[in-house]
Amino acid sequence: MRVAIVGGKLQGVEAVYLAKKAGWEVVLVDINDWVPAAELCDEFCVLDVTKVVNWIPFLRDIDLIIPALENQEALDSLVRSSQSAGVPMLFDKKAYEISSSKISSNEMFARTGVPAPTPWPECGFPIIVKPSGASGSEGVHKVRSAAEFQNLFEMGLTDLVIEEYLEGPSYSLEVIGFSGIYKVLHIIELHMDEKYDCKRVIGSAILPAQLREEFEQIGINLARNLKLNGIMDIETILHQGKLKVLEIDARLPSQTPVSVFHATGINMLEILGQAFVEGKPWQEFEVSDKRGVIYEHIHVWNDCLEVCGEHIMTDSGPLHLYPDFFGADEALSNYIPGKIDWVATLIISGKNLQAAWKQREVVILAIRNEWGIRKYYDRCEMEEETTDIKYASGS
Repeated sequence: MRVAIVGGKLQGVEAVYLAKKAGWEVVLVDINDWVPAAELCDEFCVLDVTKVVNWIPFLRDIDLIIPALENQEALDSLVRSSQSAGVPMLFDKKAYEISSSKISSNEMFARTGVPAPTPWPECGFPIIVKPSGASGSEGVHKVRSAAEFQNLFEMGLTDLVIEEYLEGPSYSLEVIGFSGIYKVLHIIELHMDEKYDCKRVIGSAILPAQLREEFEQIGINLARNLKLNGIMDIETILHQGKLKVLEIDARLPSQTPVSVFHATGINMLEILGQAFVEGKPWQEFEVSDKRGVIYEHIHVWNDCLEVCGEHIMTDSGPLHLYPDFFGADEALSNYIPGKIDWVATLIISGKNLQAAWKQREVVILAIRNEWGIRKYYDRCEMEEETTDIKYASGS
């Protein structure tokens, strides 16, 4: 199958990686040439998909369009051109419109009884303030007092979601849907840096059976309410023993699908892509742990190694896929021999999660020894109120 993946940033890296694992021929399209996924595909085209006179002819030998971007003008053009050219597109426009607005998402949560953070002003400080239309950690602020709250609004911020600040472990779950058939996949744990950006994904979340079933039921109910045709990512936080949904994204996410692939062997992009091309849902399949997986981002420079949020990968330039990278199963990195300032996404697995953590220690030590690195940083969101640096073993 020949697929066109539109967007070469982090979502594009995820899509290209999984498409190649599915054995598909991958054509990557982006308006810019210096994007992370540019050298991971079979063919790369610099093209503006809003210029339909060039884009429509391009689709003649394409079996499936996979959007991997959040530019609304580009997405609208892709929807129209997909219909015009008769090429299926792995995207749910209506579900995306709701999920891309945190205000609309929260309204749906309230209407359907989905557990979510208490909105302002029904809650006290501290609170979280975040843009309605942004994704991930972009523009997120923790506000501790009325004075900080006033200062923030003096900056002229608008279209905001304001809700209680919750502490606890974060979890993610993907749900796929096609023609009224829905499937929850694999619950994973997310580790955040001090700026609330995901720095590490643990491929198998440790959750009590009751909470696991509750999370999966939330996923199915949300998919049914959205009448999902595509993929949706749900992020929750476990606060005082209760799961609360922080946000949903009805588009291919970054980080988590690759983690699920290595933990379970299930390629969600392949399953959903085949459904869109063949016009029928998948055959029922089981989801189970097969490997313990740790997926994380590192930055190496001078004599430092730091575990960072995925933002460090965005402007790193084209990435390369390296097998057996200092003991990691694979790495996506802009490293080339002789380079002293580089980033990498490490994919490390073991027969179980404990074995994966042990292998991670081997990997980190090997990298530190190779570059003579003395300083190792692993900051987390809990430490944002101090200037101290945490030195962590990672085990």
